[in-house]
Amino acid sequence: MSFILYTVSEVLKGVPNTIIISIVAMIVGLIIGTLFAFIQTKKIPIISQFIVIYNSFFRSTPLIVQLFIMYYGIPKLVIWSNAQFTLTINPDIFSPLVIAFIVFSLHAVAYLSESIKGGLLSVDTDQIEAAQTVGLSTIRTYKEIILPQAFSYALPNIENQFIMLIKGTSLAFAVQVTEIMAVSHVIANEGYRFITVYSVAAIFYWLLAIVLELLFSKVENRSAQYMTSKTTA
Repeated sequence: MSFILYTVSEVLKGVPNTIIISIVAMIVGLIIGTLFAFIQTKKIPIISQFIVIYNSFFRSTPLIVQLFIMYYGIPKLVIWSNAQFTLTINPDIFSPLVIAFIVFSLHAVAYLSESIKGGLLSVDTDQIEAAQTVGLSTIRTYKEIILPQAFSYALPNIENQFIMLIKGTSLAFAVQVTEIMAVSHVIANEGYRFITVYSVAAIFYWLLAIVLELLFSKVENRSAQYMTSKTTA
């Protein structure tokens, strides 16, 4: 029992990084993903083709491969840039945690842009014409009518992506990020009680997913109320 309590207390130390990586990636993914989704729905030349290739790459290659490419590639790129352009960027600023932020954010953008694009395409385009008829600008139309509905349609996929991000952070230990899996790996190797330690880690991931599902349930209820009020207005 004492070993389990020790494991729980130690694994708890990795929870903040797991949560921070997921939240940062989700915020960046939603902001850039929304922009990418808008560009794709408008079919802007060249940029739309770039986004298709970008999404295909990050959705089709393993996350751990992306981590290794950035972990080993970014410092070399910085050193090369310093030599070529007489810069003084310190490669050490790209710590393992910063690399994780970058990779998970790029990964989230690829998935969330597709989810939000699906939400945008689900909105009846006649509403845009109706909004313009009553004098609403394009920005207000998207801000007050189109985007809220698009996010409402995309919420289930956004929730799934958030949970996938939390689970995906378990790969960050491969590039020396101290998160749940990294701490668990060290304890398991020290005590040779792999089943116990990894079971505790699994429970932590499970609890985080449950909390996230509860939060999204409240968001979905609010979203459903908003959609109902817009429909009956």
